[in-house]
Amino acid sequence: MAEELQTNQYLTFTLAEEVFAVDVARVREILEITSITKVPQVPDFMRGVINLRGCVVPVIDLRLKFGMPETAQTVNTCIIVVEVEMDGENIVLGSLADSVQEVIEMEPSQIEAAPHIGTHLKTEFLKGMGKHNENFVMILDIDRVFSLQELVVVKGVVDD
Repeated sequence: MAEELQTNQYLTFTLAEEVFAVDVARVREILEITSITKVPQVPDFMRGVINLRGCVVPVIDLRLKFGMPETAQTVNTCIIVVEVEMDGENIVLGSLADSVQEVIEMEPSQIEAAPHIGTHLKTEFLKGMGKHNENFVMILDIDRVFSLQELVVVKGVVDD
């Protein structure tokens, strides 16, 4: 019963004019765009790695992952550093965003299940669709955005 009354906080950000959100509990920090070191032979959506206080952090372009055009660097482009769980282990990775919007609160009643739009569009990485200020917000299930195989590649880059 207590879960029904729970309000969740989400960090909203944009990708190609669409608003996405991720649970703030999974966000470590937000960085200004910095130089990203390219890594050979990784999937296209993996833009490279950054040095975050001595730690190697892979940077993912969610636009490419979601079949959108590559993220262009602007004054608003930033890297959202998140924790993703893989086999009970936390992996820290950076995610490019066109811009960060705000932290919003949404109750579970404000969130609807992600629509199933045919079979070609994968929606399992969406926790649901929320509505905020009359606009839809796609709430990401950050642990499901990447397949296990993709995370193994990402983790391999960090461990090497």
